[in-house]
Amino acid sequence: MRRRALLCGIGGGTAIAMAGCLSAVRDETPANVVLDPQSDQRADSADLAYPAYGEPLPAVELPDPLTDTRIDTGDLDRTAVVTAFFATCPAECGVLLRRLADVQTMVDDRGLTPSVVFLPITFDPERDDADALRDHARMVDADLDAGNWHYLRPESPAAAERVVEDRLGIGFERDTTSDRVSGYDFTHAVVTLLVNPDGIVERAYRGEAIDRDRVADDVEAVVVGTERS
Repeated sequence: MRRRALLCGIGGGTAIAMAGCLSAVRDETPANVVLDPQSDQRADSADLAYPAYGEPLPAVELPDPLTDTRIDTGDLDRTAVVTAFFATCPAECGVLLRRLADVQTMVDDRGLTPSVVFLPITFDPERDDADALRDHARMVDADLDAGNWHYLRPESPAAAERVVEDRLGIGFERDTTSDRVSGYDFTHAVVTLLVNPDGIVERAYRGEAIDRDRVADDVEAVVVGTERS
């Protein structure tokens, strides 16, 4: 893997500062993007563990166990919001997914549902079966009936590592010493990617406390911009 996986701590702070990687993001705008360079990106995209502004989202094909379909991120024709999580996470994942569900509602209120898809990928396929994911959707108030929210589940823990950590650069580690979750927990990065229909990352949001209005505005700008081009 050409990039190191970036882990963020459990507990209060979920984003680790990247020592030595705080150079300014380049000013030039890459091809095939709608939004201007991300002002709060901490480093050049090539220096980050995950795909960031102006870079292609690595193609992965995963099943959605709730609809018995497979989603290929290399063949999307819609603006996509992509993140990684585990359903039994007692803190940061729940915060993030609830906020993304709010963004889903805001997107619907703006009449953009057919143009946007939400793709949360679990890195805990041992526990996150169809029933657990359906319960999770109820917990975070995601609208599965809207047809644009797909939980993606790798076939095995090894597949989850290949997809989430190796391909997407979103680091995670199993933790059997934590007392937050029975059995095992995870330390993991919290990253959400906004990807245009050409498969290019427009935004990489760090941490669970995403600004819902900002994300919804960014989503709308990408949808409108790509539909006009």
